[in-house]
Parts: sequence; structure tokens; C-alpha cells
Amino acid sequence: MAAPDPSPQKHVEPAINPRVQYVLLMFFSVAIGVAAAMGAFFFRWMIQLFQNSFWPAGSSFLDRVSDSPWWLVLLLPCLGGLAAGVVINKWAPEARGPGVPEVIKAIAVRGGVIRHRITFLKALVTSLLIGCGASVGREGPVVQIGASLGSSAARLFRLDRSMLPVCVASGAAAGIAATFNAPLTGTLFAIEILLLDTEMSYVSHIIVSSVTASALSKVFWGDFPTFDAPKFIFNNFEELLIFFILGILSGLVSLAFVHLIRIMEDIFDRVPVQDWIKPGIGGLLLGLIGLYIPGAMGVGYETVDMGLDGVLPLELAIILLLAKMIATSLCIGSGMSGGIFAPSLVLGATLGISVSSTINMFFPQLALTHGQYALVGMGTVVAGTTLAPITAVLTVFELTYSYKIILPMMVGCITSALVVRLLKGYSAYEAKLLRQGVNILRGHDESVLVNVPVIEVMETDFDFLREADSLNKAAAMVTDSPFPHFPVLDDDSRAVGILTLRDMRGWLKGDREIGGFPPVVDSLMTRTIVSIASDSNLKEALMVFEKTGVSFLPVIGEDNKVCGIIKSREAFKIFRENRYKNRILSSSI
Repeated sequence: MAAPDPSPQKHVEPAINPRVQYVLLMFFSVAIGVAAAMGAFFFRWMIQLFQNSFWPAGSSFLDRVSDSPWWLVLLLPCLGGLAAGVVINKWAPEARGPGVPEVIKAIAVRGGVIRHRITFLKALVTSLLIGCGASVGREGPVVQIGASLGSSAARLFRLDRSMLPVCVASGAAAGIAATFNAPLTGTLFAIEILLLDTEMSYVSHIIVSSVTASALSKVFWGDFPTFDAPKFIFNNFEELLIFFILGILSGLVSLAFVHLIRIMEDIFDRVPVQDWIKPGIGGLLLGLIGLYIPGAMGVGYETVDMGLDGVLPLELAIILLLAKMIATSLCIGSGMSGGIFAPSLVLGATLGISVSSTINMFFPQLALTHGQYALVGMGTVVAGTTLAPITAVLTVFELTYSYKIILPMMVGCITSALVVRLLKGYSAYEAKLLRQGVNILRGHDESVLVNVPVIEVMETDFDFLREADSLNKAAAMVTDSPFPHFPVLDDDSRAVGILTLRDMRGWLKGDREIGGFPPVVDSLMTRTIVSIASDSNLKEALMVFEKTGVSFLPVIGEDNKVCGIIKSREAFKIFRENRYKNRILSSSI
């Protein structure tokens, strides 16, 4: 029996020689690097524009906030939050939060598809919020902006669908590289955090994009580190024990930070107001903190510089550590757009200063250098909040150009990440995705799943029943069909139930003439329908199969009509076949 609504015609793309595709993608990576770098420059320019427009003049943002009247500090973050809340909730829900989780989700679940509008709207709302004093970072948004540009460019030029994740990661890496003038950091960030599965042959494309963006950043901003860090001197290997302790404390701070963000999200979820108002409430509370602790507002790089210079007193370091954690949690939890990378650097710098100052109080003979511990603390907290210790090590190395910092950084960062994992914690990005119901599994063949749309593997010629069909007709279909599970459709071809052999077992065993069972399908069918949308991919289908244990899924089109079915047995078979083809293709490059 044919399906009532035929599915869309399959789109067959012309085959391209793998070697030619590899070379073309290399040139395309350069273009993505240029586009992502320009996006990062535009984003930074907008932040400066808003800060210069809203705040009085000053040598730094901290000075501007400190010199502002109380009503401006109190109201400006609130007004910025309200304006951003309208844009986010009406046009770009993906722009809410750090940005990196949405990129991971786009790669792992949607095969690298990011809406075109995100590039501009993410830059607009985040630059507005940072310009108004929001306690968020600019690095996460830059990742999403670069990734969006990579996704849009790949789709505009109709690249093969399997290339989308690589283009998205290349754009994200280029954005980080342009922001920090750090190509290795951008590359490692994309590989360790964003890409759940990629062939090593494509890593070179990410490197090309990252190097291109970094070269452009040198042209625009000069060849110098982001922070003016002190010269790192490390000759006493016994000091590694202190860096190990710093790593433990950083893991605990990272856990507290991620947990506090989750608590704030839960609190704001229960606030009985519309979602677009919540960022305004968060901004108002941030302004209250800023009235007493101006250093809690903004990106926070002034605090990092004070820590690296070793001029941050112990009391102020502890106050800023707590205030920055609360302020950033308020901003992210209320639904603002902004990253957690820069706040993590601030938390790390203040924690490092706190540790070195405390140890010097009790063991003055050690004479620990505060700037060095602020520097290592920056990396260890980033490692704990992102669970990407290698990226954290390379980040601090490229920010300082100091090779001697590698060993202390490795001890502290690996320890921090282990503490988070041992205490069953999640990275800030994983926690955000889990909150959305997305459990990302890192596996070698994940990309195979997301690149296969459901409409390309579903069966359009399938047996179905109507509500008013007799059970005798259903019994005949069960007898004749090798797959005795049928969707039940109404007169408009919409699914209203499922009839299986198990549902009919009692009726088949009883007396069909006298048994008390009404003779129509409607009386025995299961009304709980597990289905999947026609714009889903094979990974989403397999996740539903695994979670529910059903043997088939009706595929629901945009008009809510059943346009096909997908069987679990066939879905896993198609996955295995595509995985095999993917590996053959990769080995031929």
C-alpha cells in the first residue's frame, strides 16, 4: 500500500574527486579565515563604539565605570539587557549564552548548519551588552560569529554536506586566532572543544584558516601578545607542588562557577516574567554589584593586567574572584549573550594571586612571584571550565610567548580538569547542552550520522491503516506483511496511533465473533505516537530508537502529515554502510 503523501525528491549531488575536493577546500579555508577575521574586527569595533557612546572618557573601561554617576552604572546594564532580550527572543534564540555550546550542537546535531542571521545578530547583541558593562567575554561570541560565517559560506557555495563541520570549525578557529593573535590556540580550540569527530586529514584546513586570521590580526593590531605578562622564571622544581595545589583549587573554582551559572538559570526560569525582560533584571542586579565593585563589570582584562603586574592586593583579589563569579553567573543565567572564557581568565588571575599571596604570608622565604601565579591560574581555571587542558596550555603560552611556562601549566591544567571530572562535573559548554537535553557523545563516526537526512533513508512505500478499518483487515495485513507494525492515519493522513501485533494478540487469541472487542482498529491501537520530523538527521533518529526501543518511526512532514517511515533495523544498516564509505573516502585522500 503506497503512502498517502510522497516524500520530497532526493537531491543527488554530483560526485567530486576526493583529491580535487581536498585542494579546493584548502583555498576555501583561506577565504573562511579572512571572513572570520573581518567578523572579529567588526565585533571589536562595535564594542568600542558602544563603550565610547555610553560611558564617559577614560583610559580603561574600569576607569570609565568608576568615574560614572551611580544612576548610569545602575541603569545602563539594565537597558542593554532589555534591548538584547528583545532581539534574542524575537529573532535569534541561538545567540543566548556563551555561543560555543550552540556551535557544538550545530556540528553534532545539525551537521554544521547555522542560520545566516546569527553572524550579525550575535555580534550586535553581545557588543551592545559588553558595551553596557555586562560581565561576559567576547571570545565565545567570536567563536559563534566565525563558525556562522564558515557555515554560511559553505552553504552559499554549495559545498558537499560532509564539509560543513570542517568549515564551521575553521571559522571558529579563525575567530579565536584573530582575537588572541594566536593561531595554535584557535586550532586546538576547534579540535579539542568543537569537533567531536573529524578525519586528521582535515586538520590542515583548520590550521590554514587559523593562520590566515592570525596574520590579518597582526596587520590590524600589530605583532604583540594580548597581555603584557611578566617574564616567567622557573628553576625550582619543588614549586611544582604549589602549581599542583593551584590546579586542585582551580578545579574547585571551576565547578563552583559552572554550578552557580546553572543555579542562576534555574532561578531566572522560575521568575514569572516574559523571557525578554529577564536579561534586564540581570543587568539591574549587575549594576548593583558594579556600584560597589566596578571591577566586576565588563570583560575584566583590567583585573587580569593588575594580577599579571603583581599589584593586586590579597583582599581585593578575593573580592573580585567572588564578585566576578556572581556577576557573570547573573548575566549568563538571565539569558544574556556572552562568553565565559574571559571571565575564566579573570577568576584564574585572582585565584593565582590569592594563592601566592597566602603562601608568601606563611612562608615568606619562598618569595613567590604573584604575576607568575596569576598567569598559571588563568590557564588552570580555563582548563576546568572548558575541560580542554591542552587548549588552555597553548592559550597562555601564545598569550605570553614564554616557553618556560609549559611545565607548570601542564601540571596545573591537567590537575584542574581531572578534579572536575573526578567530581563528576561538566564543562560550562556540556552543562549548557545537557540543560537543552542534548547529550554529546564523542565518537569517531558521529559525523556520519548528522550528514544523513531522514528523508533520504525513509521508506515512502509503506503499509498503513485507517481508524475505521476492521480488525479482520488488520489481521490480514499482519499475516501478509514481514513487518507487522503499522501507523494508523486519519482521513487527512495525519498519524493518530500505532497498531502492532502485540496490540492485537488478545483479539487474535479470543473469539472474534462473540469476544466483546469492537471490530475496528481504533479500539486496539496505541495512541502514544513516537515520531520524528522530516528535517531531522540519522543521528537524531538513532537516538530516539535507543531511548524508546521502538522498531520504527513515522516521519512527519511540515504539514504534520506522515510522509514515510524509518525502521530501526534499516537505520543502523545505513549507518554502517555510510561509515564504511566514509572511511574508504578518507583513505583515498
